[in-house]
Amino acid sequence: MPPTRAPAAIEATALTKTYGTGDRAVPVLRGIDLYVPPGTVFALLGPNGAGKTTAVRILTTLTEPDAGTARVAGHDIRTGQREVRRAISLTGQFAAVDETQTGAENLRMMARLAGLPRAGARARAAELLARFGLTEAGDRLVRTYSGGMRRRVDLAAGLTGDPEVIFLDEPTTGLDPRSRQEMWKVVRDLTAEGTTVFLTTQYLEEADQLADRIAVLHEGVIVAEGSAATLKAQVGGHRLDATVTSREAYLHLSPRATHHSPETLTLGFPTDGTAGGVRELLDALDPDRTRLSTFALRTATLDDVFLSLTGPTRPKGLTHV
Repeated sequence: MPPTRAPAAIEATALTKTYGTGDRAVPVLRGIDLYVPPGTVFALLGPNGAGKTTAVRILTTLTEPDAGTARVAGHDIRTGQREVRRAISLTGQFAAVDETQTGAENLRMMARLAGLPRAGARARAAELLARFGLTEAGDRLVRTYSGGMRRRVDLAAGLTGDPEVIFLDEPTTGLDPRSRQEMWKVVRDLTAEGTTVFLTTQYLEEADQLADRIAVLHEGVIVAEGSAATLKAQVGGHRLDATVTSREAYLHLSPRATHHSPETLTLGFPTDGTAGGVRELLDALDPDRTRLSTFALRTATLDDVFLSLTGPTRPKGLTHV
């Protein structure tokens, strides 16, 4: 018998969603499966239009799927919508706090909406302000906050009800590198305390830094899933960056590449990094020794994974690991 998996914080089977009808029907999700263990960070990556936001909306009960099933925090998204909503928090791409109130007022209001009594709401707000490094700014209007501070108070507002699962839909969009690092620390602290985080992001470094497991969504299908390390290994583990000798050579080799720099006539190709693998790749790219002028070997990144799996020439058969 196959091993039994631990109860999931999020589990979905064959989720399908199409917008429009007839000739205008646009399939957005084509039967995706998801499994997220408790207390982990799960990152869903994909290009714009891949279906990431639709997946989040379905899992948070804001949109119903056309087909498939899902459970979040143990509750069915169709029959237990109220229970799902009580167990989760959703933070979107832009801070949703009231700028005309102070940070403390925002948090007290959200705590009251979560059902806490007045004294409990005040205590919870003070606790969250301290946790997010906002105590000194708590009595200032949110409109005076920096972008990073707004994102932190927005996330704090989502935690007033002590959710089991937090959905972060591109939480660091528009933040400077320092503010992004601060948000990363917050996410790490949350999972260390047992909270499950479902993350969508355009920053591949963010997923590399935070996620225990990553799924790549492309054209409504999960085309690969695994840890950052296993996904990098799937596309070769390394990348050969080669500068070509002419525009003609660049155009000839470009379809095989995952990285393209036409300004410098440089192309990047996935490889396993071994001497034999590199030699074989060079022989295939430049059999008569006239197309390449220089090359360098480097470790693959999630950028390589993303471009390889979502590009027009992505490898076939790369799925779950």
